[in-house]
Amino acid sequence: MSLSLFIPVIESVKDLRILLKKSSPIFVPRIRMLIAMKKEGEKGISKRELMSRVGASSQSIHNWRTLYKNGGIDSLLSHNKHGFKPSVFTKEEHERLSAVLHDANNELTGFVELKEWVLKEFGKEVKYNTLLKYCVHNFGAKTKVARKSHVNKDDDKVVDFKKTLIVSAKKP
Repeated sequence: MSLSLFIPVIESVKDLRILLKKSSPIFVPRIRMLIAMKKEGEKGISKRELMSRVGASSQSIHNWRTLYKNGGIDSLLSHNKHGFKPSVFTKEEHERLSAVLHDANNELTGFVELKEWVLKEFGKEVKYNTLLKYCVHNFGAKTKVARKSHVNKDDDKVVDFKKTLIVSAKKP
């Protein structure tokens, strides 16, 4: 059986419960640990008992108790997770990239050409997979698409061709 350890909890149970309701899910087990420690009082509580009450590993309990002992509630309720990486492209670059990808008359035929275009226009060396994933996620681009029509294709001639095609098809 592991020994009980007494670490005085300064906050009241009522304050901890209010904090529990307001906190994000990452901090809920930490606050539950403090509530269990406060309820036990001066006799202390063992790490195994805290593990069963909180539902966390022994290493987490050990780390959280050390954080609270050394820095108080503020250090216990802070973490080093900063979220996602910043975007590869700024908002202006994103808008220009969107305009190029949605333009039917651009000269780009694949992601290799798009990568070269990004290097030329923005001066950024972006990895192929990074650009591919960015375009798929943000613009719904696909790696394999039907071949584009020619860049120099004249739309008026296409319309004229379709008109003559329909007339010639009607003649037996």
